[in-house]
Formats: sequence, structure tokens, C-alpha cells
Amino acid sequence: MTKTYIATAIPYVNGAPHVGHAMDFLIADTYRRFLLAQGDEVRLQAGTDEHGNKVFKKAEQEGVPVQQFVDKNAAQFKEFIHRLGVEYTDFIRTTDEDHIRRCQLIWKQLEPYIYKDTYEGWYCEGCEGFVTQTEYDANNGVCPDHQKPYIKLSEENYYLRLSDFTDRIKEAIETDEMRIVPESRKKEFLNLLADVADVSISRPSKQLSWGIPVPGDDTQVMYVWVDALANYITVLGFPEEDISDWWPAKVQVIGKDILRFHAGIWPAILLGVNLPLPHTLLTHGHITVDGAKMSKSVGNVIDPIEILDKHGTEPFRYYFLRHVPTTEDADFSWEKFESAYNELANDLGNLVQRLSTMCQKYSIAGQGLSAGQTSDNRYEDLMRNFEFSNAFNHVWSKIQDINKAIDDAKPWEIAKTGDQAKLQSTLSDMVKDLLSASQLLAPFLPETSKKIDDIFTAAKITPPATSLFPKA
Repeated sequence: MTKTYIATAIPYVNGAPHVGHAMDFLIADTYRRFLLAQGDEVRLQAGTDEHGNKVFKKAEQEGVPVQQFVDKNAAQFKEFIHRLGVEYTDFIRTTDEDHIRRCQLIWKQLEPYIYKDTYEGWYCEGCEGFVTQTEYDANNGVCPDHQKPYIKLSEENYYLRLSDFTDRIKEAIETDEMRIVPESRKKEFLNLLADVADVSISRPSKQLSWGIPVPGDDTQVMYVWVDALANYITVLGFPEEDISDWWPAKVQVIGKDILRFHAGIWPAILLGVNLPLPHTLLTHGHITVDGAKMSKSVGNVIDPIEILDKHGTEPFRYYFLRHVPTTEDADFSWEKFESAYNELANDLGNLVQRLSTMCQKYSIAGQGLSAGQTSDNRYEDLMRNFEFSNAFNHVWSKIQDINKAIDDAKPWEIAKTGDQAKLQSTLSDMVKDLLSASQLLAPFLPETSKKIDDIFTAAKITPPATSLFPKA
């Protein structure tokens, strides 16, 4: 049995979950379910990033203690993940005592590559990150993500010597030892890597009080790169436990905006503590709304809970796993979502209702029926290559083929001829095809797949009493 570890980027808890957060969890959960069906033993990590000034200031604005604030928001993200139908094995909060202690131990291991220096340069408060002069010039002094001017900072920090690792990281990326998906982002990052400088990994505690203290220096607090990035291994027990059964991660699912940190700084940390690099960094795109980037100030942020409350988990998974290409940007609109929902209800919901009704009417028993073709090389290749939306489309073509087969075969016409054997064979083959498709559908729509299996393998096939996809 293969042991597989899947990691997701931990969201920052200064606000409520948005639809972009859903992509990490849905993609990772789909892959987890696929591997479980293949017989693998799988661990899936999720968690919350809880330190930093943005969190601290937000708690102050709301007039609550910061720990109380992050407790509330971490619970909100846990509930959100549950609502998505995502099942993780490990959940980590960066305020966990185990994580804090292990981060400090990792820092100690990295000390041969850490030095202290004064930094003067450009900083984005929204990103909580420094940018190079090249980036500052390219963006005309304004952060493209937050639409706010960079500010000039001068402070004494600890630095990680990335220059000690860049050649090794470049080689790992070029040879796909650490594969970046899609290939286009691999090329983009390799261009960036040539310009990577040593990175600040601490902030003065007078500037950043809400964080993990640097071991042996209470005037400094660990910056996000050691604190948040290390979660992928601290959740497994590193460095206090041997994690070789699970690490390196088979895949880390991240948004494209944080690739440079995961492909540059994170490998340097791993190399610095003598751990292998993750096999794959799978980067998904961004969700826009009606063609525009989501923004609170613009007022176009889509609340995923509203979608889940109105349509349910399975239609949510259907839209974001099939109609959002796995590694590309995609646009959300309520019109597009409603269209996808109707497609789901018509293609699959009606198929289940129609086929089960005919089986009941013509006394076709489900007992003894099972999936016809149980393997699909095309599907497995797509899933193993992280082309989940394409794999979903492949499964959907099978659903549409069954609908067409019913229209072509016209079982009701066969029934009129009295040829019970042909009727039995025709409908049984269609049920087997649907059960086969249902197996492939399970990583994407687990609840729906189970309902289909329950209906069509029962001793007496009975149509569902209510629609598979009811709206609120």
C-alpha cells in the first residue's frame, strides 16, 4: 500500500472564506478520493495561517482579543471545509503549541544559513511582504493585488541565504524533481529565480508582535515564511518525529499567486533542514466575478456559503471542479452557475430518475448488478496528471452517452414487443454503464455517486423520492 501525503495552502484568517479558498480544498479532496479508490493510504492536511499584523489589526478593529478572534475564524474555516464535503486527516493552526515549538526547532536547524542585517526597501502591508526594486518599478510603486502603494521600510531583520540554495532549486525544477504544474508557470518561475535575493525571515517585535518569537532573540518575531510554510511538515511532527513515511508530499495544492514562495523559499527551508522537496506544486488559477477581480471595495466578493445554502454541496463541487479548469483562471457569475446547475440536474439528475423509473416499471432488479467496465486508462492518466477538470469532462461524456443510448434504444418500445429478455438486457447494460460512470464520478461528487450506487444495486430499484439536486 502506497502512503501519500497531500498538502493544501493554509488560508489567512483575517476574513471569511471566499470561493478562491474552495479551490485548494476541492482539488486536494478530489485527488485524495481518487487515490483511496486506487488502494493508497492518504493523509490530507488543511489548516489556518493565524499570525501577522493584518490579523492583529483586524482583531483590534473588532474589539476582541486576538486569540479569540483567530479561534472564531479558524472554526469558520473548519466549518467551510466540512460544507464542501472535503475530508482531511490533519488540521493545523499556526497558533498550535506543537507548531510553535517545532517552528523554533526548525529555525535552530536553519541557523547556519541565517544572518542578521539591516533591510531598507519596499513593503506591501496587504501582502505582508517585501518586493524587489524590479517589482516595484514594474508595478509603478503600487501593489497589483491590493491597489495600495508600497511603503519604504528600514529595519534590522534575520535573513535566510537563498543564494546557498538557488542552484539546487533551479536544477530540481528543471528536471521535474520538484514539478511545477502547469508547465507555463514553471517557465515563469524559472525566470523569476534568476532575480531572487536573500529573504527576510523575521520582523522586529515592536513592528510585529503577534507571531512566534525567534529563538534566543525576543526582539524579533518569525516572519510568515518560516512560520506558515513550515506547517506542511510540523503537522506531521517534524523535527521531533521521523516523517519519512509521508514526506515528501506527493502534491501541494496552491494558488498561482503564492507559487514563488512555495517554489523559492519553501525548498530552501527544506534543503536547509535536509528534507527532500515535494514531488509536485500544483497551481490553480484565480476566480474572477463577472470578468473582474473579487474585491471588497468593489463589492463583488462572492460568499461561498450563499452558494452552498442555495444549491448544496454537490452542485458547488460540480461547478468548481468541472467548469473551472484545474490550472487556469475562470470567471464566476450567477448566470453561469445556474446554467451549470441545470446541466447537472438535466444530464445526471434526470438520467437517474428516468432509468430508475423504467427499471421499476419493467421489474429490473438491481441485486447482482455491478459496474460494467471497472477501469478507464484515459481517466486514470488524466487524474494522475492532475488534469481534474478534463477527467470530469471525460466522465461527463459517459453520462451523456447513456442518455443518448436510452433515446436510441427506446426501452418503452421494446416493452411493447413483449421481448422481456431484450428489455432486461438493454436496461441492465444501461445500469451497469451508469454504475461504471458513478465509480469514476465518486472523487468529484461523492454523495451523488453513493446515491446512484444505493439506488441501482438495491434488490428492488426504486426512483428517488426527491430530486438529486434540489435548490433551497
